[in-house]
Amino acid sequence: MNDTPKNRAQWRDNLHAVIFEAETPAGKWFDILLIVSILASVIAIMLDSVNSINILYGDFLYAVEWFFTIVFSIEYVLRLICVGRPLLYASSFFGIVDLVAIIPTYISLFIPGTEYLLVIRILRILRIFRVLKLVKYMGEAILLIKALRASSRKITVFIFTVVTLVIILGSLMYLIEGAQNGFTSIPRSIYWAIVTLTTVGYGDISPQTNIGQMLAAFIMILGYSIIAVPTGIVTVELSRFSSKQATRSCRDCSAEGHDNDAVFCKYCGAKL
Repeated sequence: MNDTPKNRAQWRDNLHAVIFEAETPAGKWFDILLIVSILASVIAIMLDSVNSINILYGDFLYAVEWFFTIVFSIEYVLRLICVGRPLLYASSFFGIVDLVAIIPTYISLFIPGTEYLLVIRILRILRIFRVLKLVKYMGEAILLIKALRASSRKITVFIFTVVTLVIILGSLMYLIEGAQNGFTSIPRSIYWAIVTLTTVGYGDISPQTNIGQMLAAFIMILGYSIIAVPTGIVTVELSRFSSKQATRSCRDCSAEGHDNDAVFCKYCGAKL
């Protein structure tokens, strides 16, 4: 009687190590198989959208679709079982992604009638979100998210500066060129400044006067120098976080990114 809870806890810990931890051989194989399944399911969805392929292999792709739906459903249930706080995981970003990856197929069962076939196909497109499940199996993605969050204030100031620049430069170009050269309003001139500053250069509007062309050349050169700024900001944060990268996962809420010497989860407070 007393051994049952301990055995169950051990069983859940072992299952958690396989599903959420990638450091063990079993965990690595689980992640590899799951990534292959995700990619295969997304490929099947994309092939099913091709009309000629759907006519020939529609039934087979439908069966493949249900196979992966059942596989991901089992995986979702196992994740809820092995975490200490299932509702916390279910309401997390990846928990919602896991649910969105499977629920459209089940919803399609409850929409009868041929007039709803178009709706069913729209619901099936939602399964493309299975590709988001790949994110949590890439440690670099977590590192990048942390770096983006840490540099969010600097990037916000940078974006504000760029917006100010394009408003000023667009207004100047409106005064220089005028409506006769295609710059019919300040918003349209600002659009041209954005296209030029980002070095996209659609060519639908172009300055005709010498002063306007000189200003355009200045904006193009300025654009090349500005593009490097956010890259440098994020790179600095990436180098700072790379030395602190950790892969430990909480057994209660499944949150990752804890330090190797951490004792308690920094999100839910559970003991690691």
